[in-house]
Amino acid sequence: MERISRIVPVDKTAVSAANERWNSIAKPLGSLGLFEDQIAQIAGIIGSPDVDLSERAAVVMCADNGVVCENVTQSPSGVTAIVAKAIADGTSNINIMADCFNVRTVAVDVGMNSDVSGTIRKKTAYGTKNIADGAAMTEEQVIAAISAGIDVVRDLYKQGVKIIVSGEMGIGNTTTAAAVACVMLDKTPEEIAGRGAGLSSEGLARKIAVINRAIKVNKPKRDNPIDVLSKLGGFDIAGMTGLFLGGAVYRVPVVIDGVISAVSAAAAAEICPLCRDYMLASHISEEPAARLLLEKLGLKAPISAELRLGEGTGAVLLLPMLDAALAVYNSSHSFEKLSIKQYTKFT
Repeated sequence: MERISRIVPVDKTAVSAANERWNSIAKPLGSLGLFEDQIAQIAGIIGSPDVDLSERAAVVMCADNGVVCENVTQSPSGVTAIVAKAIADGTSNINIMADCFNVRTVAVDVGMNSDVSGTIRKKTAYGTKNIADGAAMTEEQVIAAISAGIDVVRDLYKQGVKIIVSGEMGIGNTTTAAAVACVMLDKTPEEIAGRGAGLSSEGLARKIAVINRAIKVNKPKRDNPIDVLSKLGGFDIAGMTGLFLGGAVYRVPVVIDGVISAVSAAAAAEICPLCRDYMLASHISEEPAARLLLEKLGLKAPISAELRLGEGTGAVLLLPMLDAALAVYNSSHSFEKLSIKQYTKFT
């Protein structure tokens, strides 16, 4: 965790240079909208207007959650390991989509109930405890899982990866994410909890009751993100929190996926506010907390497609859009080449 002290602001000079390049291209100023902003942001992250996204990876944090015993999910905990194995073998939903865009997929065991071959082993423990009865993890375990996420970024950075997509796999993690979001956003479970992978109305009511109980039992400290994560979160959320912090440490942009990823991003920003500028929003999840969390982070998502699959599948869809924007950014289709007067920016 001491590596967090190395996080510095993004390079504003590189951001300005990128914006100047955008403004030199023969098109109305700012007409590629959020994609112009995100390319310029990446320039600031890497410290150069010469943006390169050729090497990319999707990191899926896999963990089990003790709250599943409260019957808040359609699926049993064993599904986590089954899907994690499919990701490790290259056959899951995220692999199929990532392969379309030349994205390498990595499954990380940061706290599953079982050991799964082919995953990167960063296991902190064999699953969390039930948040409805007490703390999910110790603070030491949270710090270990966050550190594991930072380590994953370090290793990918050394391998030349230029951008990371965050993802997760953990049955029950929409319940833990909603519990954490309630505290971070100062909202009630009734306002925040969604149907996750597909709960009935009765199941949703049970999920809300469990979250209310968890908050009442644990009494999380709102101003202490490590305390909130340890009492209400999961190893997958803590691991992704480490991804976002690691992106800022090693100057690698990290893409936020859905609501669970957004909870992790918000936790990272509370631990170190500077790391917010190293994150890219991808889409607005159907889960109720998603939009509120992005607003809290001050980020806008280019994609609104009612996505809720997880695994990083929404976030990976941002990459071909960035590729297309980057093709324009790197083109010779400039006002100067075409002998056209450049647009003037009015305020």
